[in-house]
Amino acid sequence: MFDVLKKLDWFFLKYWKRYTVAVIALLLASLIGLIPPKLIGMTIDEISYNSLTSERLWQVIGLFVLLIVLHYVISYVWDYTLFSGSAILERLMRSKLMGHLFRMTPTFFDKKKVGDLMAQGTNDLRAIYMTSGFGVLTLVDSSIFMLMIIAVMGITISWELTLVALIPMPIMAVVMHKYGNAINERFTEAQEAFGNLNNEVLESIRGIRVVRAYVLEKQDEQRFQSMTEDVYQKNIKVAKIDALFEPTMKVLVGLSYTIGIGYGALLVFQNQITLGNLVAFNMYLGMLIWPMFAVGELINVLQRGNASLDRVNTTLHYPADVTDPEKPADQQKPGDIEFESVSFRYPGNDRERLEHINLKIQQGSTLGVVGKTGAGKSTLFKQLLRQYPPSEGRLLLGGTPVEQFRLETTRNWIGYVPQEQILFSKTIRENIQYGKRDATDEEIYRVMELAHFLTDIKSLPEGLDTKVGESGVTLSGGQKQRVALARAFIKNPEILILDDSMSAVDGKTEANIIEHLKQERQDKTTIIAAHRLSAVKHAEQIIVLEEGKIIERGTHKELLAASGWYASQYQLQQLEEKEVISS
Repeated sequence: MFDVLKKLDWFFLKYWKRYTVAVIALLLASLIGLIPPKLIGMTIDEISYNSLTSERLWQVIGLFVLLIVLHYVISYVWDYTLFSGSAILERLMRSKLMGHLFRMTPTFFDKKKVGDLMAQGTNDLRAIYMTSGFGVLTLVDSSIFMLMIIAVMGITISWELTLVALIPMPIMAVVMHKYGNAINERFTEAQEAFGNLNNEVLESIRGIRVVRAYVLEKQDEQRFQSMTEDVYQKNIKVAKIDALFEPTMKVLVGLSYTIGIGYGALLVFQNQITLGNLVAFNMYLGMLIWPMFAVGELINVLQRGNASLDRVNTTLHYPADVTDPEKPADQQKPGDIEFESVSFRYPGNDRERLEHINLKIQQGSTLGVVGKTGAGKSTLFKQLLRQYPPSEGRLLLGGTPVEQFRLETTRNWIGYVPQEQILFSKTIRENIQYGKRDATDEEIYRVMELAHFLTDIKSLPEGLDTKVGESGVTLSGGQKQRVALARAFIKNPEILILDDSMSAVDGKTEANIIEHLKQERQDKTTIIAAHRLSAVKHAEQIIVLEEGKIIERGTHKELLAASGWYASQYQLQQLEEKEVISS
C-alpha cells in the first residue's frame, strides 16, 4: 500500500523542509485539539462537586478562545504548506511528462495512444497530487493522531475502557486491506478505459469531416456510446468499493461508541472513573471517527495514486530511441551531407525501406528526390531528422557521423515541411513565429511573399491575426501548405527539407515558390521531394527512388537523356498539363 510513497521519495527528499513544517504543524494542531475534551470533562466534574467558581469559568473560556485562535493559525500553516507541496509535485510531474514526450520518437507514439497519454497528463496526475497532499494528511491522522488520542484516553482516563472500546479496530484493518486491493485493480482498469475513450474522442473530432462525408455519424455515435458504457461500468465498480468505506467505518465507530458508553457507564457506577471522564472519553471517541475514517481514505488515495503513478512511470521509463552523445561534436555548420551505404527498416518490420543508399549532397546545392508513392522518400528524410536510431551504414554531416551531434544541434540546422501540414489553433502570425519566435511583421510578410501567400492574407478577415482553427481547419489545403512553407522559410535553416509540400498548390504558384527558393537559398542546402517533376528540374542533382533503392541519378537533362522512369514520367506530366490547358 505504501509503495507509492517510496516511489515518490525523490520528491519528499527534495522538499523535506516543506513537508517537515507541514507535518509538525499538523501534529501541533492535533495536539491542541486534544485539550478541549479534557477541559470539558474537568469542568463537568467541578460542576458535579459544586467547586466551579466564576473566576475558574472565565479562565476556561479564555483558554478555549486562545486554543481556537492557535488552532486556526497552525491549521492554516499546515494546510497551505502541505497542499502547495502537492501542487508543486503535480507541476513537476506534468513538466517531466511533457519533456519526456518531446524526446520520444515515432516508435514510442506508434505504441502509445494519444488519448491514453492525455489521460495520464490529467486524471492520473490529479490522483498523484491527491496522494502527496491528502494522502500525507490521512497518513498522519490515521496513525500519529489516532495514537495520540488513544494515548490520552488510556493515560488520563482508563486503559481498560480504551482497549475494550477499540476492539473493532483489528476488524477494520483486515476489511480496509481487502478494499484497498480491490480499489487498486479496478481503478487501473477504469483509467485505461478512460484513456481509450479519450483516444476515440480525439480521432472522431479530427476526422469529423470524413465521418460526415461517409454518413457514419450514427455508427460513430454508437461506438462512442459503447465505450462510454464501458468506462461507466468500470467506474461503477470503483464506486461500489469506494462506497463501502464510509458505511464500514461508521459501523465500526458505532460499535466503539456502544462499547465505550456501555462499559464506561459501568465504570462510573463502580466509581472507577468520574462522569466528567466518561464525557471526555466519548468526546475522544468522537474525535477518533476522522482518524478511523482516514484509514479508509488513506488506503483509497494511496491505491489510486499507486495505480496512476505506475501508469505515468511506465511512460516516463520508456527509453528514448535516439539520445545525445556523451561527448557531442562541435561544428558550426552541417557541411556536405553523405549517405554511405545506408539501409533502414522500421522497428518490427522485416522489409528494408532503404537499401544501400550512397549519396552526397554538397553544401549549398539542391537535391530533388522523386519516385513512386512508397518508394522511400520520407524514410530517407527521417534519417536526417533522426527520428529513429542509427541505421546500417553511415550518415555524415561535414564528415562527422550524425549520431555524434546533439539532437538540438541537428534539428536547429534543419527546416522541415512534411506532407501533412501541422498548424496550431492560433493566429497565422503565431504559427509562422514557430520558425522564429521574435520574428517581426516585416519578416513575416517577406517570407509570405516567398511562399506566395500575400494575396491570400489580404483576403482573410483579420490578416495575420486570423485564427486558423483546430489543425488549420479554416484554411484550404494549399493555404495550409504555404503557411507551413513560410514557417520553414523564416527559420532560414542550413538544410531545408520539403517533403512533397507543394502538392496542394497549382503549377504557377509552385513555379513562383521554386523561383524564390533559388534566389534566397543560393548558399544553403535544399532537399525537395515531389510528385510533380517540375518542382525539382532546377536541382543540381536528382535521384529516383524505387523500393528504397536509387535507380537513377543526375541532372534534369541527364535523366531525360537516359530515357528511364524519370523521362517517361516527365513526358506524361507534360502531356497532362497540355490537356488541362487545352480543355
